[in-house]
Amino acid sequence: MTHSLKEISPIAVKICGLTSLSDIKLAASIGARYAGFVFFEKSPRALTFELGRKLALEAPIGLAKVALVVDAEFSYLDELTSRVPIDMIQLHGSESPKLVHEIKMRYGLPVMKAVGISSESDLDKVKSFCEVCDQILFDAKPANSHALPGGNGVQFDWSILSNRSWSKPWMLAGGLNASNVQTALKLTNAKQLDLSSSVELSPGIKDATKMKNFMQALDNCNFGN
Repeated sequence: MTHSLKEISPIAVKICGLTSLSDIKLAASIGARYAGFVFFEKSPRALTFELGRKLALEAPIGLAKVALVVDAEFSYLDELTSRVPIDMIQLHGSESPKLVHEIKMRYGLPVMKAVGISSESDLDKVKSFCEVCDQILFDAKPANSHALPGGNGVQFDWSILSNRSWSKPWMLAGGLNASNVQTALKLTNAKQLDLSSSVELSPGIKDATKMKNFMQALDNCNFGN
């Protein structure tokens, strides 16, 4: 019998880049708490508003629907929020704290701001974002050759986050998989994890075995209980 890991794991998981209802239902059934929908045309995981609306409306109750955008114009966000029923906006571009605040106020939705990390100095900006957003997402800063700001399957030096805390909840992303999740948790003490390319067959097509293996590996972690 399939059980929901969200009932036994203290770690919240987001599966990002979902493009099909079957993958969304699978994510919910194995305990994911967030479903990530990409609205960025350069991404192979990008959704149209039409498909995004269909998936959001049919997603299982209790699964938070997160819309990922990258340096989107207000006109685009206006249409997105009016057509697709989402629970949170994830800003994964170069949005400033001022713009993050404006977006939060304009749409009345929780906002998660992604911060790219390659060195300790990248943490300097986190405090200013914590003042205006609801959550922070730490992801590997992409190399200049990458057109995508995330979903590249690249991890950063997790020890940069060791023994640190912030005023807002935060999520760890970047190259997480079943083999390294325990190490990631030990180094960062993360309470939320974001997965995308590591649980795929191909961009946007999730691998049920990889998803289940990750959640099982997470379930096997010792959380100090």
